[in-house]
Amino acid sequence: MTECNFNDSRIDEGISLFNAGEFFACHDMLEDFWGELTCPEKPFFQGLIQAAVALYHFEEGNLGGARRMAGSCCVYLHPFTPSCGGIDVARLLSDLQACFQELLEEHASYPYHLKIDLEKVPKIHREAR
Repeated sequence: MTECNFNDSRIDEGISLFNAGEFFACHDMLEDFWGELTCPEKPFFQGLIQAAVALYHFEEGNLGGARRMAGSCCVYLHPFTPSCGGIDVARLLSDLQACFQELLEEHASYPYHLKIDLEKVPKIHREAR
């Protein structure tokens, strides 16, 4: 396997899109990059993609899709804590947990009433390079 190029401009663009709340566009940008990877960090980028998809689904009211992706993205991201490529993975996981907490809790009935709390939508924090 080759090393991951964390200087690829698509990573910065994907992070910018994520942080701007453009989750579908972030997914597209990072998926393009992810498809070319052969490095050990490939699952990390899959986790970022799934985090964007989870947030997109939550915004759109697709609670089932949001739940599935929220759980799955954490599985992919967790092995890369506390950080990967300068990205604060531990903070992202904590912020994702806070954002999805109510959705991921057990409910007596399906939580159709839940809406994403825009105050809790996470950002990706990356150290300056």
